[in-house]
Amino acid sequence: MSMSMGVSTAVARCCARCQGPLEPGDLRCAVCGLATPQESGPAPPPVQVLRCTECGAAVAYSAEAQAPKCRFCGAVTRLEQPIDPIEQADWLLPFGVPPAQADKALRQWMSTLGFFRPSDLSQAATVEGLRPLWWAGWLVNADAVVSWTADSNAGALRSAWAPHAGQTQLPFRSLLVSASRGLSLDEARELAPYFRFDQAVPAAHRTQQQLGPADAVLEQFDAQRSAARKILSERIAATAEDTLRQGVIPGSTFRNVHVAVLLRALEARRVALPSYVLAYRYKGRSYRAIVHGQDASRVTGTAPIAWGKVALVVAGALALVAIVVAVLALTRTG
Repeated sequence: MSMSMGVSTAVARCCARCQGPLEPGDLRCAVCGLATPQESGPAPPPVQVLRCTECGAAVAYSAEAQAPKCRFCGAVTRLEQPIDPIEQADWLLPFGVPPAQADKALRQWMSTLGFFRPSDLSQAATVEGLRPLWWAGWLVNADAVVSWTADSNAGALRSAWAPHAGQTQLPFRSLLVSASRGLSLDEARELAPYFRFDQAVPAAHRTQQQLGPADAVLEQFDAQRSAARKILSERIAATAEDTLRQGVIPGSTFRNVHVAVLLRALEARRVALPSYVLAYRYKGRSYRAIVHGQDASRVTGTAPIAWGKVALVVAGALALVAIVVAVLALTRTG
């Protein structure tokens, strides 16, 4: 993933103290925390959103495509006009998967879920809804000084562990952080690595209908950039720990790894990411799956468990244990 496709365009304002980039809506600098001067200019126009009463997701309201049910979870939505301005995506990624292919991908995914799923799932499941949408995400570039402490097997001598510590500068490029309320963190992480950001189009230059199905909706960014700092910081810290484990910390096994991140620069852009949410029913129960909007081979979601197969395996394991115990008992008595 890369932000070189244009997402790294220059930001007009910079922090007066550290020269870090500032974006509209920033109350403080992301790097040094200095309060930013308030911007003057016309107030953004009021917007209306459809808010889910269950998961809290909000999508853009359209009189032509009213949505009485949430595109993410199927719960009831209500029309809302927020008092605070709602930020919009800077970039849209186009759909590369047509709806018919998304339905086919769901069936193929069902057939590869393994032994503990119903064997007739792909044939017996009924698709109740196929909803194309763009979910909200942050694409982040950052530079940071990372301080760390850890125990590892390097230099342990007679002990199992030896303490280590250090500090290093790390760049973080094209980190994708979910800003979606409708998708779980696990769902977003599974889809994230496969988006093609070189195909991103400035949101102001194309209509949504040119980039996806006519009924696709756009998830709104409820939180401004300044309110998303905690999420971004947690993702950067987790990525830093993974990087440290892959060669910075000496040794091959580790424990008690702790990192502290000091940002030197932070640049984030709002991106809208294409996916299909499919609701399907199997034997009276509803389930949800997400099909990647640019790579139909990437599907994640929930599926029923074949409890009869689970019970069969458990019974077989218990029978095997009983046989082993019986054999050991006969061996001892003999």
